[in-house]
Amino acid sequence: MPRNVRDVVFVDGVRTPFGKAGGVYAQTRADDLVIRCIRELLARNPQLPPERVEEVAVAATTQIGDQGLTLGRTASLLAGLPKTTPGYSIDRMCAGAMTAVTTVAGSIAMGAIDVAIAGGVEHMGRHPMGEGVDPNPRFLAEKVVDQSALVMGATAENLHDRLPEVTKERADRFGLRSQEKTAAAYAAGKLQPDLVPIAVRDENGAWGLSTVDEAPRQTSLEKLATLKTPFRPHGRVTAGNAAGLNDGATACLLASGEAAEELGLPVAMKLVSYGFVGVEPEVMGYGPIPSTEKALKVAGLTIDDIGLFELNEAFAVQVLAFLDHFGIKDDDPRVNPWGGSIAVGHPLASSGVRLMTQLARQFAEHPEVRYGITAMCIGIGMGGTVIWENPHFTGESA
Repeated sequence: MPRNVRDVVFVDGVRTPFGKAGGVYAQTRADDLVIRCIRELLARNPQLPPERVEEVAVAATTQIGDQGLTLGRTASLLAGLPKTTPGYSIDRMCAGAMTAVTTVAGSIAMGAIDVAIAGGVEHMGRHPMGEGVDPNPRFLAEKVVDQSALVMGATAENLHDRLPEVTKERADRFGLRSQEKTAAAYAAGKLQPDLVPIAVRDENGAWGLSTVDEAPRQTSLEKLATLKTPFRPHGRVTAGNAAGLNDGATACLLASGEAAEELGLPVAMKLVSYGFVGVEPEVMGYGPIPSTEKALKVAGLTIDDIGLFELNEAFAVQVLAFLDHFGIKDDDPRVNPWGGSIAVGHPLASSGVRLMTQLARQFAEHPEVRYGITAMCIGIGMGGTVIWENPHFTGESA
């Protein structure tokens, strides 16, 4: 029987402060990080009866140990949701949480469920990317991919090769701006409202509280120019123009438009369209370009319709490639206004919801903006983009 596709809305999103791998969360379980996020969502939205949450999708790239065992279901139970609430796990590497959102959004749009929680977690200190995997030897033996395709930093160097106009100095300058914008956002209180404090222990058993991201740092172009290039001698990718190895979790609340109205849930964003694509694995960072073109085509929009961009900063070269392709200046104020992953960190599968949560906050501050984008590159050669509409849009410039 034909049915109408329903509106899907982003209600609320939270995240833990992001830690350095092996840093503040060294003695904290990965599943406890995402459980804390789910509990916070429920506490922040008391008008939502827990039994109305009909699905929990949680992403992790390395699904082993405390990131395994069908994490969506186990986290749901441990977060206090009813035993009748199902859940599942997702892996699309860096776009895990993004894919959790789009997957449950499809269920909501089709009418299978009304309310869901989606998110992601990555404890890279405990589970380094690639732990326990066994890549099929045919990848290299049959030359399906170049060996560099399996090392994300090497793919960023390859993208620099393809785009000589994206120089190391330009990438360093972008990385510095990310740090500066994040520092300004913290000073203005922009990031703190959605950070979930996490009780932590050090190696001696002493308790503390994680309330801010661990990775941001003060630096300069002069300092960035001296950093090593670990993926290639005399290369261009450094710790200063790429995201680090991080631990952290995110979660968000999604609902149908009808359910949000019925339950009195706030509407922070409305889902417009999304797109995932594959690209050459050797230049993974190119992925967000065709995925954005796909999402724009589905939505019937052009890049000129987009007023805010939240682009994941896995590597500066990846974002700069995107900006060049679409004719956007490096310092365009619409792009990552509160900084990005180069500063705050990129706990792989969790980052997609961080982008969405920040975009939702920015929508509330910019009623003159109608559409915004969240986009990211994805390991093994993919890109993902989600386009959102601002419910606060007035049609008037600020």
